[in-house]
Order: sequence, then structure tokens, then C-alpha cells
Amino acid sequence: MKAIIGVMPLWDDEKDSIWMLPGYMDGIREAGGLPIIFPFTKDKEELEQLVQMCDGLLFTGGHDVSPDLYHEKALDGLVVSCQKRDEMESLVLQIAIDTNKPLLGICRGIQFVNAALGGTLYQDIPTQHPSDIEHHQSAPYDIPAHEVKILPETPLYSLVGKESLAVNSYHHQAVKDVAEGLEVMALSTDGLVEALYMPSHPFLWAVQWHPEFSYQKDEVSKKILRAFVESVAKGRVS
Repeated sequence: MKAIIGVMPLWDDEKDSIWMLPGYMDGIREAGGLPIIFPFTKDKEELEQLVQMCDGLLFTGGHDVSPDLYHEKALDGLVVSCQKRDEMESLVLQIAIDTNKPLLGICRGIQFVNAALGGTLYQDIPTQHPSDIEHHQSAPYDIPAHEVKILPETPLYSLVGKESLAVNSYHHQAVKDVAEGLEVMALSTDGLVEALYMPSHPFLWAVQWHPEFSYQKDEVSKKILRAFVESVAKGRVS
């Protein structure tokens, strides 16, 4: 039986509809998992049932995380958030942590996990953390935009076996203050957090770059998705 991975839906404001990038689904399938897209709901009982059905959870990219989540006022005209998504994912995250479900966050996913657990964000990198590093590249998105430094003695370092990676990058928000209980696994050369994990959780990783765009060409992206899916099997054995 393949591991079932619950994927957080993207939201289209103009069409008032959920949608999905195929790379999230296909990347999970190639890594050996079976992805399913969650509906939008804030019903806790429904979400508990959905999480219970799944072996792991993928927190995708998309809308900005609302500054309300970390008790700040939004910068005028620079933050486009989705309240119902923040509310739903807050419930899903707590259920996942309480039940030790493996979890991977990508782009918005790292930002959301950090903010929901008590950390803060740069609402807009060009405004609050100016840099010469390209954090918001143009298409194609499956090529590297900048380097990241992988910190030694972290799970990511153990996985890839090297101190630096070239990654793609498409974001304007970023982790600022790291939430209690999370640890940094990678940093960009301008000091922004690029990867986090929770040591107390069986598998809770989050990266700022986009394996869903690069997994077909990049071996490290494949390894990250595979490590996530394989963490489910380890949990079943234990």
C-alpha cells in the first residue's frame, strides 16, 4: 500500500476555486506516495478525519501568510493573504503535530509552519530585508537562482551530504524569528532561513525553495520528497 499524502489546496481568488500545481502531485507520486487534495473546511472533526486518513501532509505554496497570525499589521498593498486557508491549515498543523504525522512544508509552507508555531515573518523581503540575492526568480522555475548553506548536524545535511546547494527561489516573504521548537537546517547567503525542522517530531521539515518545480532535474529535490514519503514507512514500522 502506498503512503497517502494529504496536500493542502491552493486557492484562486478570481475564480473562487481551489487549484493545484501538478508538480506537487507528480513529485509525491514519483517519490512513492499517493497524493490527495484536501477540501477547504474549518470543521475540526472533518479535518481530524482527513488527517487520520492520511499517512503524511504536504503544506504547499501560494498566498502570503497573514500577519494576523503573528500579531503584526500588514504592510499596505504588499500582503495578499487567504484567511480561510490560514484558519484551515492552523487546525491541520496542530492535528498533525498532536498525532505525529509526517509533514513537509514548501515555500509558503515553511512560512506558515513557523508563523503558526509562534515565529514571525518578513512580510516583504525587498522592503524589510533588501538583498542582491534573487529570491523571486522569473520562469523557468526549475533552474537554480541562488546558493544555500546547509548547517552541519542537521537532518538535511545527513540526507544530502554536502554544505551547500543551488536552489530555485520564488517568494517575497520569509522566516524572520524562528518559532520555539523549530531548528534551522539551511540559510541563504544573505542570512534568510531556507529550511527548518522540528527535532521533537518524527518528520517535520520545511524548505523555502521549490522541489515541486525541480524534482525532475534535481537529485536533492527528489531526495527530499523521497525522505518525506519514506518517513511514513518508518512510522508504520515503529
